[in-house]
Amino acid sequence: MLHVDMDQFLVAVELLRRPELVGLPVVVGGRGDPTERAVVSTASYEARAHGVRSGLALRLAKRRSPDAVFLPVDFPVYEAASARVMETLRSHPGAVVEVLGWDEAFVGVETDDPVATALEIQAAVLEATRLHCSVGIGDTLVRAKIATEFGKPQGRFVLTRETWMDVMGDRPTTALWGVGPRIGGRLEAIGIRTVADLASADEAALVAAFGPTNGPHLGRLGRGGGRSRPDDTPWVARAHGRETTYQSDLTTPDDVRAALRELAARVVDDVRKEERAVMRVHLKVRFAPFFTFTKVRKLAEPTYDADVIARTALELFVALDDDRPVRLLGVRGEMVPPEGGY
Repeated sequence: MLHVDMDQFLVAVELLRRPELVGLPVVVGGRGDPTERAVVSTASYEARAHGVRSGLALRLAKRRSPDAVFLPVDFPVYEAASARVMETLRSHPGAVVEVLGWDEAFVGVETDDPVATALEIQAAVLEATRLHCSVGIGDTLVRAKIATEFGKPQGRFVLTRETWMDVMGDRPTTALWGVGPRIGGRLEAIGIRTVADLASADEAALVAAFGPTNGPHLGRLGRGGGRSRPDDTPWVARAHGRETTYQSDLTTPDDVRAALRELAARVVDDVRKEERAVMRVHLKVRFAPFFTFTKVRKLAEPTYDADVIARTALELFVALDDDRPVRLLGVRGEMVPPEGGY
């Protein structure tokens, strides 16, 4: 099992058309203006050395790396580059590819020498795209995914059942794929601090703290377990959403109403392409300075009517009963399942 992850993907794509920036701290995010409200999408390794990371506000990125070059996000260019990467992975003989995002995928291959196969794939991707990638090699998806981080950049790393505890045992639970600070904090509250602690944790205690599904799942994560083969079943969207961070806070009900109408119209444009109507409306609101809330409501009947979706989102907003200025709004339309289900 291989996990292929493109190195500093968005930045790397930009450097192909701006070679004069190679070796400089480069940040891709928003409209490329660090004075605006937007976040970092990807930072070059030179920028990361200054503490710039994905999700950081651009203004903070500028503060941490004053000499960085800021570039706007260019979705069509990245999508085209991603398509070439995935086409290259699928062209490898016998490969089963499960796409995780623009810049990463699991690749299942039958091979007696996975390291040699990883080298072949890296060379093929570089030749086809002029982009570098790192490859994690493991006997489960979890181990392959985590192994990649030890191989970056442009390298390879092997992580198996035999080496799992030696490599991961003493690391915090947040070093695991899918365990963020919030879950890590809840684990620590019941005495589980390291991967080794989680691997040996009593399942009943995990079920009591996290439920009958998530509890055992966390235990498997601690052991590096789970699926050993990728699934190349085409992904089917469950919802489409749109959100906007506003450069000036929305301060009046009319501002909010107009913004929700615009977002709802864009959502309807997206779901019409799927030919599946919206059955639930999700609202996301971020009040200034940074208080975020989400609400959801099931519709009486599925619809493509943007006015109904906007009105429902507005009702959810009004129910929050909060008059603070609005920094961000998001509307998400959850669609009826496809025929035959997901």
